[in-house]
Amino acid sequence: MVSRVERGPVAEWFWTIDRLFLVTFVLLMGIGFMLSFAASPAVAERLGLDSFHFVKRHAAFMLPALGVMFGLSFLSPRQVRRTAIVILAVSLLMMVLALFFGIEVKGARRWVTLAGISIQPSEFMKPAFVVVCAWLFAEHARQPEIPGNFFAIILFGMVAALLIAQPDLGQTILTSVVWGGMFFMAGMPWLWIMVLGGLGGAGLVGAYLTLPHVAGRIDRFLTGEGDTFQVDTAREAIIRGDWFGQGPGEGMVKRIIPDSHTDFIFSVAAEEFGIVFCIVLVSIFAFLVLRGLNHAFKERNDFNRFAVAGLVLQIGVQSLINIGVNLELLPAKGMTLPLISYGGSSMIAICVTAGFILALTRRRPEKRAQERSLFRSVHGVPAE
Repeated sequence: MVSRVERGPVAEWFWTIDRLFLVTFVLLMGIGFMLSFAASPAVAERLGLDSFHFVKRHAAFMLPALGVMFGLSFLSPRQVRRTAIVILAVSLLMMVLALFFGIEVKGARRWVTLAGISIQPSEFMKPAFVVVCAWLFAEHARQPEIPGNFFAIILFGMVAALLIAQPDLGQTILTSVVWGGMFFMAGMPWLWIMVLGGLGGAGLVGAYLTLPHVAGRIDRFLTGEGDTFQVDTAREAIIRGDWFGQGPGEGMVKRIIPDSHTDFIFSVAAEEFGIVFCIVLVSIFAFLVLRGLNHAFKERNDFNRFAVAGLVLQIGVQSLINIGVNLELLPAKGMTLPLISYGGSSMIAICVTAGFILALTRRRPEKRAQERSLFRSVHGVPAE
């Protein structure tokens, strides 16, 4: 145990970190590793691999992911901002390269290969994009003559254009919702809200009319006709799980879900551990988002407030999309469940998000003084 009287960097980190956030992130990673034993062996066997191939890779991804999360949590807000700028610049460059030299999977170019490892740059772009936009919004709020909002709009347009070019409509929607939420918190004028909302609606209509795979997924969702095998099977797995599940290793429907270890791991959890377990899992994500928004509400620094709110919204909206697809409440979309689904890029990128959140919510002397001042003003306590 680290003593309170110690003043080393680790001791300082331990006593200033939000330990509930830290425990929540580690708990989700542990649940994801446990579910990989249930979800991935059948997929590996269909591909002619060792039964625990994806379990071993999942464990291998966890080590660098944890290292990234803990390492970034030591940063100051200024270092978080600088790190995000570097990550964003590299990610955008790699997204451009992916369009020309990337691996094509199911008609999309979202991956690049470095040293034999496939990387999805858009996953790393998301947390960096949130932090950089938070900085731009905060600078505009601090000095209105600085066109921070305008630069944030330009940056959003660049990111959305690259995502659509891949194409990746799901990530485009996720990024748009999070960016719009941050812009709203930053005081977006109602005129801009209506204009950007109209542009977003027009973009969705345009995607439906010009992208056949998008139109196909929406049509299948609305009519139930066509190739709906995966979502139908996922729904059957959830129904079969009932309240308390079939038990660890006893799921049968999961064996025929093609992406059971990635996009549909929530259905595997429902079949083997039941709806009650899934409610607990959803509650953990809800706690994560609400705690982050509570931190943002108390934060006086605009950059910290916008960044923390945006980062937890990113995790929450991504979780909502994944679970909604599993429950057939949303059209099918390949999007992982944060820290739960298999996937190296997704896991490490979410740990970048977690590291930024931990760094920005650490208790610092000036932050504690602000919290005391806010408490006094709210409760009418006279200054000391």
